[in-house]
Amino acid sequence: MALLQINPTVGDLAGNVRRLVEAARRAHAQGAAVAVAPELALCGYPPEDLLLRPAFLSACDAALADVARELADLAGFHLVVGHPKALDEVTMPASDVRTRSWSLQRCLNAASVLSGGTLVATYAKRELPNYQVFDERRYFVSGRDAGLAPVVIEVAGRRLGLLICEDAWFEEPAAAACAAGAQALLVLNASPFHLGKQPEREARMGARARAAGVPLFYAHLVGGQDEVVFDGASFAVDATGEVAARAPMFDEAVALVDWQADGRLSGECAELPGEEAQAWAALVCGVRDYLGKNGFPGALIGLSGGIDSALVLAIAVDAIGADQVRCVMMPSPYTAEISWVDARDMAARLGVRYDEKSIVPMFDAFKATLATDFAGRPEDATEENIQARVRGTLLMALSNKFGSIVLTTGNKSEMATGYCTLYGDMAGGFAVIKDVAKTLVYRLATWRNAQGVASGQGEVIPERIITRPPSAELRPDQTDQDSLPPYEVLDAILARYMEEDQGIEQIIAAGFERADVERVTRLIKFNEYKRRQAPVGIRITHRAFGRDWRYPITSKFRA
Repeated sequence: MALLQINPTVGDLAGNVRRLVEAARRAHAQGAAVAVAPELALCGYPPEDLLLRPAFLSACDAALADVARELADLAGFHLVVGHPKALDEVTMPASDVRTRSWSLQRCLNAASVLSGGTLVATYAKRELPNYQVFDERRYFVSGRDAGLAPVVIEVAGRRLGLLICEDAWFEEPAAAACAAGAQALLVLNASPFHLGKQPEREARMGARARAAGVPLFYAHLVGGQDEVVFDGASFAVDATGEVAARAPMFDEAVALVDWQADGRLSGECAELPGEEAQAWAALVCGVRDYLGKNGFPGALIGLSGGIDSALVLAIAVDAIGADQVRCVMMPSPYTAEISWVDARDMAARLGVRYDEKSIVPMFDAFKATLATDFAGRPEDATEENIQARVRGTLLMALSNKFGSIVLTTGNKSEMATGYCTLYGDMAGGFAVIKDVAKTLVYRLATWRNAQGVASGQGEVIPERIITRPPSAELRPDQTDQDSLPPYEVLDAILARYMEEDQGIEQIIAAGFERADVERVTRLIKFNEYKRRQAPVGIRITHRAFGRDWRYPITSKFRA
């Protein structure tokens, strides 16, 4: 058995065909009789509203035929590949104009078996997730609702039942496959990463294998697609639910698993990295694939001498290399000397291009232009925001001129509370640490420095950047805690309210001060309008500000 852990690009059908064919040939050359590719590997996941275009579905059909033809010479070899399939048989009530307009665009989330240049069988996903980042009921018809039977194929005397991702989290699809004679379950997956997800996957798949009394082979996608990343770590569990083989996380791989006649499984078993290592790998993968798949020639970062921009710079360099990253330090009248020193130091450590462009003349020009309107009014957040917006304008101008994408540096704690400026530090094309709470920012910076020391590279983030009190440096002697609770408190409240859906009174009952809870939750609600205008960013928790956070901007409810 081979698990093809590949990194497709949504819509790059020719490129995805090449990836599938190359991985399948590697598997065959190493003795595999069956290779399992991930869910929708042919077109990339998630294709979203491309699935509503008949031309896209037709192109996917043609690409599937290309894969079959390219592998026709591999005698006895079977490839199981995920792809969308139009379901022309679905009919809708003629009276429903909206439904009728979609009637030819509904499709199946399918897995087809290819062997000898022909399509042997096609299975349709039965359980369609519609939570967190998933929206599959918008596009797909369940194989169960379409009246399609389970699919079991026989290869070399072994009967293999097909499942797709969510199917394996429920009892019925696996039971139906086993009732049809399956001696093993092949599960095609595109399961977005979040911290803590892989142990949960393996535990649930182990329980499914034990309940069915058969081994289970889990082929998983790897790579970044917009805000989600896929971590790979494809695995196999035996009939007792024990993990017998595991591919590495965040790398393409062809993972081979020997399935003996007595039911025993064996194969290489990569270790699961720790939480910080997983988070770092996810962020690096997200940046590398977002820039690479979208054709950006490089990245621009506003380097402030603070912890957030330092972390984004280190991630970007690990993702795309120092030669493709440019940093711009844009001091204001309130920038501390140590910020200059630390920014220069870090840029030198990583070997990136570094420029300094003072915003003082532009800031003064804005204030002079507005002096009559602002006469008699004290300086406040208005002047702070002008500084941030001048910086945003400079970075976007450089981006327009040279094509590099601006990576924003705001973290999850700031995005939650609105401690960020629209059209200022929020200006950019990709929000690298949008789902990284401030406390995790510090943990990741410390972890990356430890890795640098261990490898002989040395610390990449100057120690003072990590230890000094965080500040936006937009007014004299400013610190973040002038406006926000301590980050340990803020992040704990944020996790309970935003990620765990706990109510205000429930959080207070857990021991938090009422004033802090009400302040934080008020800020979360009030700043929804900002988050709607923020750039897309990498999701690494089970609840991020993005696809799985859909709160109204206009709302009077708070609890």
